Amino acid sequence: MALNVEDVQFVREGLVIMLRKSKTDQEGEGRKVAIPYGSFIETCPVRALQAWLAAAGIESGPLFRPLSKTHDVRNARLSDKTVARIVKRYVRLIGLEQRHYAGHSLRAGLATSAAMAGVSERDIMAQTGHKSPMMVRRYIRDGNLFRANAAARIGL
Repeated sequence: MALNVEDVQFVREGLVIMLRKSKTDQEGEGRKVAIPYGSFIETCPVRALQAWLAAAGIESGPLFRPLSKTHDVRNARLSDKTVARIVKRYVRLIGLEQRHYAGHSLRAGLATSAAMAGVSERDIMAQTGHKSPMMVRRYIRDGNLFRANAAARIGL
């Protein structure tokens, strides 16, 4: 996804991202996605983006950029392959099998975590851009294994 600084608007509640075109919007109609402030400063996506933009001195153009070998921020767009490599690197560091993860895991993780927190399929679809309940259910199936579990509810 080719996000630019100009596609992000910081608002009182968090930030609003204008997705101009995505996998689920091939016609390029675009849609807005709201990202609220996180409950914890250390994991807040809004504060993390603000910190990134400030530290990198980015005011326009590509939102997410690669670093040079000397850790200078390049004036280029972060590629999907680079995102996948970053995800795999951190998955390996926490002891998981990296071949099962890629950049797309971030979207799947949001859908699964939201389902585990009791968020409705409709609201998950609104956030992720899924058009079909069947497709979003593929993401959230494992997240609901223990949440809506008949055996857990009978006190075994």
